[in-house]
Amino acid sequence: MTEPTQAPQAADPKMGFNTYAERLNGRAAMVGFILAIAIEFVTHQGLLAWLGLVK
Repeated sequence: MTEPTQAPQAADPKMGFNTYAERLNGRAAMVGFILAIAIEFVTHQGLLAWLGLVK
């Protein structure tokens, strides 16, 4: 058997698990985590207590 001489030229997927979507999701998670810590620091309550979900 011979090896192929050319690699397929596949376009990046527009939806699903691609590098751009994963990078954006990670950055949004980091921002949300920092905001949750800031809310707890400023209000001296947990995030769920601040939202009124637990007492």
